[in-house]
Amino acid sequence: MLILLPPSETKRAGGTGAALDAGALALPRLRAPRDATVDALVALAADEDAAARVLKLSARQRGEIATNAALRQAPTMPAVDRYTGVLYDALGAASLDAAARRWLGAHVLIHSAPFGPIGALDAIPAYRLAANTSLPGLPPLRRLWAAPVTDALAEAAPSFVLDLRSEAYAALGPVPGTVPSAYVRVVSASADGAVRALNHFNKSAKGRLVRHLAQARPRVSTPEGLRRHLQEAGMRIQPADGEWMLYADVHG
Repeated sequence: MLILLPPSETKRAGGTGAALDAGALALPRLRAPRDATVDALVALAADEDAAARVLKLSARQRGEIATNAALRQAPTMPAVDRYTGVLYDALGAASLDAAARRWLGAHVLIHSAPFGPIGALDAIPAYRLAANTSLPGLPPLRRLWAAPVTDALAEAAPSFVLDLRSEAYAALGPVPGTVPSAYVRVVSASADGAVRALNHFNKSAKGRLVRHLAQARPRVSTPEGLRRHLQEAGMRIQPADGEWMLYADVHG
């Protein structure tokens, strides 16, 4: 099983790891688009006004331009610790034991904009780049990443993929049609039975789901096997129109 997570716009600064080693990241066949994107970000940072405009930064966010300028020299930390925000707070990777963290490293890819999908324990620096940004000198990120990521996922040959990415990041690398997969939407049901999508609780539910899996480490090899496990664990999850609807407790 392979789990695909979105990144977060918010990130921890600093780190204690050595500088970025793009060759050590998961899915090594993505080295070329990784290098191209990092080079474009570093080059863009040389023009502060242009960088602020392209990255849509406010005056208070301009310090992130220097963060991008230092991408190849800055200290790193594991990706799952770098990202913050609702999803990653709910996942709580720092509080997991060593076995659960190893499971994350073996089963979770986080789909970043500059590096593509990276392993949960891959060491990365802080950066600023969103999925919908167009960098000077590069094609749109969707065109740059989509085919190489799909090919890399096919080469990885997981038994199946649990896709927890947002739509913007799923577009940067569709799961190959040869691999069984389930795209998860988090929803809630009102008293009258109406189903609606969630935002904040969407992220929280996905984080709690991955935390559960890292701790339980179920031995499943098919989407249906995973769905049964999650239902037995008390999670309400149902297939609908080729996707999975994960029902969240909006009070939890």
